Amino acid sequence: MSVRVQAEDFDAGAEISRLRLSRPDTGAVVSFVGQVRDLNDGEQVSTLTLEHYPGMTEAALENIIATAKQRWNIFDALVIHRVGELKPTDEIVLVAVSGAHRGEAFSACEFIMDFLKTEAPFWKKEQTPNGERWVEAKISDDAARERWQV
Repeated sequence: MSVRVQAEDFDAGAEISRLRLSRPDTGAVVSFVGQVRDLNDGEQVSTLTLEHYPGMTEAALENIIATAKQRWNIFDALVIHRVGELKPTDEIVLVAVSGAHRGEAFSACEFIMDFLKTEAPFWKKEQTPNGERWVEAKISDDAARERWQV
């Protein structure tokens, strides 16, 4: 299990390869890469600034992965989340899960992402032509989390 919160960009392909090659009995690696969009709620976004609470954020992410490992038979999981100022098309998050079979890896990856969106303490501020604004939590993210019925 690995969690990194960092300002630096990451190489998703290299990270996934490391996870894939860490165990010869791995049959599946499922990943999600999120990137900054240039449009949100009908306004152009020129930058997205992410803040977090060091220590608390990493602990929350580790707890989410631990919960996923209890629910599904997966080998390992990796979460890399960027903080600081990002621009449209910048990678913002990588979630990758390895396991023997794709079904459990898919479910665990989606679970981790759904809980990351609602449980990990990140604060997002967008720069738009009308000024800065904080990004509010989305009802759709809460609904995605609720379907796991935890």
